[in-house]
Amino acid sequence: MKTTTRVAVIGGGVVGCSVLYHLTKLGWSDVMLIERSELTSGSTWHAAGGFHTLNGDTNMAALQGYTIKLYKELEEITGMSCGLHHVGGVTLADNQDRFDMLLAERAKHRYMGLDTHIVSPEEISKIAPITNTDGILGALYDPLDGHLDPSGTTHAYARAAKMGGATIETHCKVIETNQRPDGTWDVVTNKGTIHAEHVVNAGGLWAREVGAMAGVYLPLHPMEHQYIVTDEIAEIYERTEEHPHVMDPAGESYLRQEGRGLCIGFYEQPCKPWAVDGTPWDFGHELLPDDLDKIEESIAFAYQRFPVLETAGVKSVIHGPFTFASDGNPLVGPIPGLRNYWSACGVMAGFSQGGGVGLMLAQWMIEGECERDVTAMDVARFGDWITPGYTRPKVTENYQKRFSVSYPNEELPAARPFRTTPMYDTFDKMGAVWGAQYGLEVVNYFAEGDEPRYETPSFRRSNAWEATAREVKAVREAVGINEVHNFGKYRITGKDAREWLDRIMAGRIPKPGRVSLTPMLSPKGRLIGDFTVSCINETTFQLTASYGAQANHMRWFLQNQSGDVRIDNISDELNGFQIAGPKARDVLQACTRDNISDMKFMDLRRATVGMADCLIQRVSYTGDLGYEIYCDPMSQRALWDALWSEGQNHGMKPFGMRAMMSLRLDRFFGSWLSEFSPDYTPVETGMDRFISWGKNADFIGRAAAEAERASGSARKLVAFEVDALDTDVNAYEPVWIDGEVKGFCTSGGYSHHAGKSIAMALIPTELAVEGLEVEIEILGQMRPARLIIEHLFDPDFSRMRG
Repeated sequence: MKTTTRVAVIGGGVVGCSVLYHLTKLGWSDVMLIERSELTSGSTWHAAGGFHTLNGDTNMAALQGYTIKLYKELEEITGMSCGLHHVGGVTLADNQDRFDMLLAERAKHRYMGLDTHIVSPEEISKIAPITNTDGILGALYDPLDGHLDPSGTTHAYARAAKMGGATIETHCKVIETNQRPDGTWDVVTNKGTIHAEHVVNAGGLWAREVGAMAGVYLPLHPMEHQYIVTDEIAEIYERTEEHPHVMDPAGESYLRQEGRGLCIGFYEQPCKPWAVDGTPWDFGHELLPDDLDKIEESIAFAYQRFPVLETAGVKSVIHGPFTFASDGNPLVGPIPGLRNYWSACGVMAGFSQGGGVGLMLAQWMIEGECERDVTAMDVARFGDWITPGYTRPKVTENYQKRFSVSYPNEELPAARPFRTTPMYDTFDKMGAVWGAQYGLEVVNYFAEGDEPRYETPSFRRSNAWEATAREVKAVREAVGINEVHNFGKYRITGKDAREWLDRIMAGRIPKPGRVSLTPMLSPKGRLIGDFTVSCINETTFQLTASYGAQANHMRWFLQNQSGDVRIDNISDELNGFQIAGPKARDVLQACTRDNISDMKFMDLRRATVGMADCLIQRVSYTGDLGYEIYCDPMSQRALWDALWSEGQNHGMKPFGMRAMMSLRLDRFFGSWLSEFSPDYTPVETGMDRFISWGKNADFIGRAAAEAERASGSARKLVAFEVDALDTDVNAYEPVWIDGEVKGFCTSGGYSHHAGKSIAMALIPTELAVEGLEVEIEILGQMRPARLIIEHLFDPDFSRMRG
């Protein structure tokens, strides 16, 4: 057995073998895989082997498309068969909400280049004739859907990796992983110790146990999953071609042909977490006892949808565990706080996603970043606040929602409330309708009177409409107040703090008492952060950005830490409020004896507000006259009492995130992970106006950003006024120009202030002229839209900067 290697991949399932192959494909040959038993000994061997491209996250869908197309390449490289069956598949919709979801997904697929189609019940009967289409409105047909041989595919990955120089060591159980002072790892096994520069945890069912060896908690959990293979069915074996897949979300089932019969699996509501206190090391080649009672209702529904099942005999029942993360997506990337330790876990759809996971992780390790935004599967999307007690109910919820409609405004209730601020009870009594970000309860809007305390999930305008309009009106005409708890906040201190920030951030680092806005770039010049930088003094700075990105951002900061610099994540150690609107200055001045009337736009000042010692910034995401007021959470209630009491003299109302996202549209402000993400660059999004091109610092990504600045970008972020009906743009709707899809929407919504539906979109730069007439496809309908340039509120900035 080798005793040294560049990369030690722990786990010999399809994901571990994919990672190993992609490392060799990208040029690292000194890599090895360690498997405690045989390859495929975990979830892989009993997987149903289906694959599909449908995914709510467009980047995940693209990676699934990559995975599916990779299989033929693997067969060509190795000469082995993956047992591919490209039979196509339909996803059924039995109500308008499900049909709306399919329409939205089909629209996304247009600009992604995926050849999917909406089909009628009559067409479904021709494509999948065993389907009872009573009550079905339509379906999404994907010709790429299919299934394969799980074992053959995994071994094809393994052979391709070995052809690239990789080593595979089976019957080699990892006992310990110990990090050396230089950041490398000693992987202790029953065959001896392997010294590795990098460790990849692809442990699958044992990922929790492997992670614990390095002191890492991974928020995933195995769930019991059951599918049935039938005896021969004449309607199947008498066909001249293989029957396609059928996904029936109403019945929580997936179905495909298996030999001369059918295979049908279920995501049942009375589901069961497995191995709650840990996966046994001796588990692997066995199945769980049959539990048909658990899927009794699902089977009864399947008999109605697929009548041939009712008379079919059962050939076998496959009941085994699969591992899920809290939100159903994989956990991939470098573990925050650890050097050279990588995750490739929680990939429940291994044969749809395994290839994409392997490619992204290999790019991350070798090139330093991925070719696309992988936030949806980045292990850093969960912070160190997450616990097994939170993970288990969220994983259960995700399993139960596996085939449910995924609404853009839906807030899932499991394991909530968990993390709250001192204002939670106060806001709850005021009628708060809650959302959650990064585990934290955040107000979406406030219900008044007999309005329901629940926002109806919908693809169309929801019952939050009137409340949002009311809150927007208060901000624009008087003054609104909300918390600043859902900002990620960081304190940067030390004599080299300014120099370090000049290298990390692309924009200007402000002087004491001032605030600036700046993008943070990757080495390839892509957007990895959108920050406000506040200079308290020459050795103390405060940064604010997206709350949900804090583990990701801290990982980046610490990876690039140098000199006399201390970096503290103070996201939950600093709280407060923002107030915004024409009366905001009057309210604030009445609450403090310090003079804040002369604070200019982007000024920073410390003052006592009521009884609270506060840091005040004159800036607001609402695009109005506004202030962000930060304080110790211990004094937040006192700060609230002062601001709220005085605010009643000026028409103050609380407002939530629904109003915030409407207000920002008035200024065409971008939003993190909508307009600004690692998929985009500064020039194409307009963030280049915040880059300090003349500063004497070689900031990260400078060369790439300057090259793009010189050559220009092929696309440009613009705003459209949309002739919408009852549905506004959400994200990724295609933009049709002269009968062709030439762009896509990044986000949108309704400007309650202007009374207009607005879409933000990326389109070809040469077409981005005022007045451009386009069509935007929203839920299958072509809606006219016109490119606009002038802001919908305060176009001369007199209120925001005055």
